[in-house]
Amino acid sequence: MPEKVIEMIDVTKRFGDFVANDAINLDLQKGEIHALLGENGAGKSTLMNILSGLLEPTEGEVHVAGKLEHIDSPSKAAELGIGMVHQHFMLVDAFSVTENIILGSETTKGLSLDIAAARAKIIELSNRYGLAVQPDAIVRDISVGQQQRVEILKTLYRGADILIFDEPTAVLTPAEISELMAIMKNLVTEGKSILFITHKLDEIRAVADRITVIRRGKSIETVELGNKTNQELAEMMVGHSVSFVTEKEAAAPKEVVLDVKNLVVKEFRGADAVKGLSLQVRAGEIVGLAGIDGNGQSELIRALTGLTKIESGSVTLKGKDITGQSPRKITEQAVSHVPEDRQRDGLVLQMTVAENIALQTYYKAPNSRHGLLNYDEINRHARELMAEFDVRGASELISAASLSGGNQQKAIVAREIDRNPNLLIVSQPTRGLDVGAIEYIHKRLIQARDEGKAVLVVSFELDEILNVSDRILVIHDGKIAGETTPDATTKQELGILMVGGKLEEKVEAEL
Repeated sequence: MPEKVIEMIDVTKRFGDFVANDAINLDLQKGEIHALLGENGAGKSTLMNILSGLLEPTEGEVHVAGKLEHIDSPSKAAELGIGMVHQHFMLVDAFSVTENIILGSETTKGLSLDIAAARAKIIELSNRYGLAVQPDAIVRDISVGQQQRVEILKTLYRGADILIFDEPTAVLTPAEISELMAIMKNLVTEGKSILFITHKLDEIRAVADRITVIRRGKSIETVELGNKTNQELAEMMVGHSVSFVTEKEAAAPKEVVLDVKNLVVKEFRGADAVKGLSLQVRAGEIVGLAGIDGNGQSELIRALTGLTKIESGSVTLKGKDITGQSPRKITEQAVSHVPEDRQRDGLVLQMTVAENIALQTYYKAPNSRHGLLNYDEINRHARELMAEFDVRGASELISAASLSGGNQQKAIVAREIDRNPNLLIVSQPTRGLDVGAIEYIHKRLIQARDEGKAVLVVSFELDEILNVSDRILVIHDGKIAGETTPDATTKQELGILMVGGKLEEKVEAEL
């Protein structure tokens, strides 16, 4: 009989009248990777926040190593060997890697910090678990993938044997995701046990031993991965059949809406990130921009939306020069923008969901009258959009911070599509979304195209690029490295262009 290191029995969590977890049962066996699969807002993160001591259950029991425990704080969870790697990293940008790892669990010598001892322990842990980091690097200067390793090391430094990964790949590149999968397998080999929250079925297939499906706050079933297909897993998760390929008619592009010529944009350290880039997007088409993170796509989108200075080149919208205009002026010319970082650039987390949905239009009728906000209309419209886009939360009056990451994303997409733009710029449109929500968002992007809008989609997910795009541009080192269409290419060919190769090299290699 496998040893159960965690057992959650009939765990219920209520927030007022809203039931986030409804008598959920879950167990984690020693030395396994157990995936928690469910839609956005199904209650997965709430359940893991209970296990990690951030929330207390309304009802139910939590057993650790066979003993009933009352986990009333993260420090209590840490005492029990439970550590959580959060979806949105909890790091201090100005601190070093070492300082972040030891924060709250400092090693001292007498009255002073023993940084040397802490640093030596971090190096030992990083070598043991294959988590290569630079202990003296400042966190703001390292990649997202490196920051995640720091978060994992924080839990290991505190002695965690049970690790909870909450949507760990949502902000990672494909290469970083592969590295993380290898790290998780190595952690289990070294005796750890892992609970793994994800929406990505291929990741579950790569690492999970068992899967517990949660739907609308209830635990539906726990199954061995075995020969379950992605289609079967998706249907268990959302409760109905899901299509992985979005049906669409051939595009009928019309006039040029966005015309970018010889654009040069610097990154935050002063080096050129966009290097003489040119592209066009026409009404009635979706142009997908594929590339490895850090090749200038973030700076390009921030420049197009007025968030970053343009050094040289031009941006025209329906023939009108908008180069260097402010974000407000650009959005008022029917440009919508779904940013890549929903929490930093897409939402004001302390404000209500309704206020966030009104962020671009609060100063216009009917949201405002004679300089006074019309909250009846703002709240009514938010309820309408939340229902249409299936944004799950207790109400439109809760803070945006209270929504799950996927529901935050759906709220932003709802706001930007609802504005009826001529140009819709979308970065990482389905980051952190479940398969049902991905299917819906893809349909909405194609619907926007069919209504004659120009749509520019930036995504690290090549399946997404191939699914929704009519034309595909590949960006490498701040320039367009190639142009193709979904029916004329493969993920492998796109990958060659993304790393700066030429497709001729692939042909020669095959001969």
